[in-house]
Amino acid sequence: MAIFEGSFTNASTLKVGIIVARFNDLITNQLLSGCLDCLKRHGLDITETSNELDIVWVPGSFELPIAAKNLLKKTKYDVVIALGAVIRGETSHYDVVISEASKGISQVSYDNNVPIILGVLTTDSMQQALERAGIKNNLGWNYALQAIEMGSLIKKLN
Repeated sequence: MAIFEGSFTNASTLKVGIIVARFNDLITNQLLSGCLDCLKRHGLDITETSNELDIVWVPGSFELPIAAKNLLKKTKYDVVIALGAVIRGETSHYDVVISEASKGISQVSYDNNVPIILGVLTTDSMQQALERAGIKNNLGWNYALQAIEMGSLIKKLN
């Protein structure tokens, strides 16, 4: 019997892409900061001259899948992290955006055999989003940990 698990110890062997939605950038900048902090503390070179990390900015969460698709055409990544924040409003726009973003990200991940971490906050209020992006806990850190685990796991399986 073989058991395969991802590792959290060393991210330096990974090529990571991060796609960040500008909409709700008060939140997404904090998620990115938490994400980068985790990656750095786990050995990934996050300097501007790094060949291990690329960051792409898009207008909103709806655009995350198409950016991921094109990013994966550009370079071979071990893992991609998609960061966004969708906050419920008074219309059904919230439901459409998160539904299409999550379906699109899943499809791109499956089509390219590359894990894409869905780091899109879905909250009912700005306060909830702020709490998840750093006031109480920065989920950007968690998304980066998921990326390290999945990136290392898929490398072991290939």
